[in-house]
Amino acid sequence: MSKIIAFTGSNSKTSINDKLLKYALSFLKKEVNYIDLKPLNIPIYSELIENTEGIPDDIKTLKSKIEDANALIVAVNEHNGTMSAFFKNITDWLSRTDSEYLKGKSILLLSSSPGEGGAQSSLEYTTNNFHKFGGQVVHQFSLPLFSENFGENGLAPKYKAHLESLIKNFENDL
Repeated sequence: MSKIIAFTGSNSKTSINDKLLKYALSFLKKEVNYIDLKPLNIPIYSELIENTEGIPDDIKTLKSKIEDANALIVAVNEHNGTMSAFFKNITDWLSRTDSEYLKGKSILLLSSSPGEGGAQSSLEYTTNNFHKFGGQVVHQFSLPLFSENFGENGLAPKYKAHLESLIKNFENDL
């Protein structure tokens, strides 16, 4: 049986990408383990901290959950054309546990932004970052103009159909 974990690379309590992720998870037929990264206790990466204190326990726990999973669904926000510093720090620490910590993992990436770009730059950056660590990004979904295309009833129909199709394909590929 496939084990899927999902998380958002944002530490905002009002993250639109977290809203998009949770909405997307409602279309999955397979069981998924949602992980809230916001409460993790992780210092900004430094070689000194790693050498004196070691890998933070929360990173070890997250790494273990990633190891146990077959697939990941990750929603990434965009700060200045890349993933947030919060999420970059997590990926930096994870890479210190194993330079191929995503090896063999199928990944569905989601993103949204308030603007027309739909966080495309962050999707591209994150795809390259995940490939570097052995992950296989098999599908991507970008939602532009979040407040116009996502409401109380979820996604606008043209985006909803596309997201449902991607999730179905993602599950079928596992």
